[in-house]
Amino acid sequence: MTTIEKQLQAQPRNMRYVLTLTVIIIALFAWSLAAVNLKDINQSGLKIAQNIITGILNPDLNLLLSVSKQSVLYLLLETVAIAFLGTIVGAILSVPLAFLAASNIVPKPVAWLTRLLLIFIRTIPALVYGLMFIRVSGPGPFSGVMTIGITSVGMLSKLYVDAIEELDTKVLESMTSIGCTTFEKVRYGILPQLMSLFLSVMIYRFDMNMREASILGLVGAGGIGAPLIFAMNGYKWNQVGAILIGLVILILIIEWISNKLRTKLVKG
Repeated sequence: MTTIEKQLQAQPRNMRYVLTLTVIIIALFAWSLAAVNLKDINQSGLKIAQNIITGILNPDLNLLLSVSKQSVLYLLLETVAIAFLGTIVGAILSVPLAFLAASNIVPKPVAWLTRLLLIFIRTIPALVYGLMFIRVSGPGPFSGVMTIGITSVGMLSKLYVDAIEELDTKVLESMTSIGCTTFEKVRYGILPQLMSLFLSVMIYRFDMNMREASILGLVGAGGIGAPLIFAMNGYKWNQVGAILIGLVILILIIEWISNKLRTKLVKG
């Protein structure tokens, strides 16, 4: 039987697979639409939506461009500081946890226990951590930094572990043969291979933490989130527009810079 005949015989099976998958997707889409209720949308709701759009398109320029402690610029700088320090804290904590979770570095029971701990850390939402730290240290930027740091550990450690387990083991075998200790193998055999990748992952996480830091302000953990929710609750949509414009511009700038740095680190 030729290759073409085999492909022709396999085609009906592929068609059945595509049709089955299409039917499942359509059924899930129809089921999801059943949860959408448009009856609650009335004239007042449409008026509020119009006010929101009008306010966002006509932002409070005084709030956006001033340099006081209540201005958008100051709050954005505070948000950047929270995200940056939180990322540094998370990256430092993630390195030892990642090595303890790498099965090619430590015994497998230790690796599995550490991985269970990391799964537990990743399971808890950032807002829950934020509320916990606010209870411990009070509202403010410090709670935001600690929250960002702990929530970063789960993702950073997981990506670090993947990188560690893909290491070139020949270097480690050579160092073992000359009697190097575990610390020496980590310091001189592993970290030089991983440093650029670790920094790239850390920059990517900082990009994500900028969004997390903006949300954490909603629970009083510092940053621009609290003024945003206060403006929304007070129906001050022109202030909401100013905050959102500043936040979007900042996120775009940080994403552009982080992409440039990550590309430089990966490609050299």
